Amino acid sequence: MSCPLCQSANTSSHYHTDKKREYLQCSQCDLVYVSPEFLPSKEIEKQEYDLHENSFEDEGYRKFLGKVLTPLSPLIKATNAKALSGLDFGCGPAPVLASMLSEDGVNMSTYDPFYAPTLKALEKRYDIVTCTEAIEHFHAPHMEWALFNKLVASGGVLAIMTKRVLDKARFANWHYKNDVTHVSFFSEATFQYLAQRDGYDVSFPANDVVLMKKR
Repeated sequence: MSCPLCQSANTSSHYHTDKKREYLQCSQCDLVYVSPEFLPSKEIEKQEYDLHENSFEDEGYRKFLGKVLTPLSPLIKATNAKALSGLDFGCGPAPVLASMLSEDGVNMSTYDPFYAPTLKALEKRYDIVTCTEAIEHFHAPHMEWALFNKLVASGGVLAIMTKRVLDKARFANWHYKNDVTHVSFFSEATFQYLAQRDGYDVSFPANDVVLMKKR
């Protein structure tokens, strides 16, 4: 079996089993992931996503997304915002973060395989690429990660929001893994591995936010 992120062969071993699924971990990149036979179908995924009730008027959700926006603000302020291009990848049915960045002057595009499958948006390079609460849904994250590497311009920033794996003991009782659509779980070590391999400077401004600045 190959790791779904770094594609290393025979580096994964058992990490945890609960009542619903088995989880494996790659010793190369540290990704924890759901064993392939437990991956949900696209139909089940869409049913779950349709239950999300995030909206442009939801102040609580805007505050939540502010954890990504706050560390991006220095970049936006240091540059003529109108000259910056951005992509909200995995924006969902209500692209609230894209709207917030647009309010700051960034020229935003959106992409989501279910709700905004605009393939033309994936043909450009961007100064800012955001991926909030989406990367944990990727069944084959090596594919999206390779895409991110193409989408982020030199000197650009990839801003990701996802809760991070800490250790086995806390994983066992972690509510985050109980969502059937959450199948790929990253740690600081995983992001550091990717940064070193692919030429990024990485920082962790919040416990569920990571910034990857492309060298």
